[in-house]
Amino acid sequence: MYRICLVEDEQSLRETISLNLELEGYAVDAYADGAQAQQLFSGPIHFDLVILDVMLPYVSGFDLCKEIRKHSAVPVLFLSAKGTTADRVAGLKLGANDYLVKPFDLEELLLKIQILINGSVQIEPLTQNLIGDKQVDFNSFELRDAAGTLLHTFSKREVQLLELFVEKEGKVISRNEILDRLWGSEQIPTSRTIDNYILNFRKLFERDPKNPRHFHSIRGVGYKFTRA
Repeated sequence: MYRICLVEDEQSLRETISLNLELEGYAVDAYADGAQAQQLFSGPIHFDLVILDVMLPYVSGFDLCKEIRKHSAVPVLFLSAKGTTADRVAGLKLGANDYLVKPFDLEELLLKIQILINGSVQIEPLTQNLIGDKQVDFNSFELRDAAGTLLHTFSKREVQLLELFVEKEGKVISRNEILDRLWGSEQIPTSRTIDNYILNFRKLFERDPKNPRHFHSIRGVGYKFTRA
């Protein structure tokens, strides 16, 4: 079951959206203000989608999105009564995947949610990301240390695997999911191929590869990534 975080201060709208999402089979965690939600976004995020009202009490949706993008590539959908082009552009520049102006049609909201969760549209990848004390640039495929020294240039497959780990941070990823996402209908590699990628990541990112803090093997299942 997909899990959605909804942050909306208008009670009637929050309840309506929550009810309809639950009827569609989603699990919903709903919050009435930005301060409540901010605590959820200060570390690994265990949602498949986050829906944010822009104008929230205490902490705005824009500020919440900034916090989310420090830790996760989870899809973010903004809801807002502010519908100018400048407002929409501002939200998307912060890393949101979509922006829906109030009042909106419920069917449109459900369709956008389905598209974002199922990945039917191309989600803009993160440009840069910190893993431990190393900086990954997903555009240039480069890994640099805190001083900016180039340490490694990734292959396309390595970057795709890193993006998957960042997207699913804190969750166990099965070998089958990795194979489906990275190889699809191509010739399926051996399980040892995936192990080799993980071993290489540990050499690059871990201070002690034998006692990893970021790339964990889950016996009999797959792997789990944690940033801290």
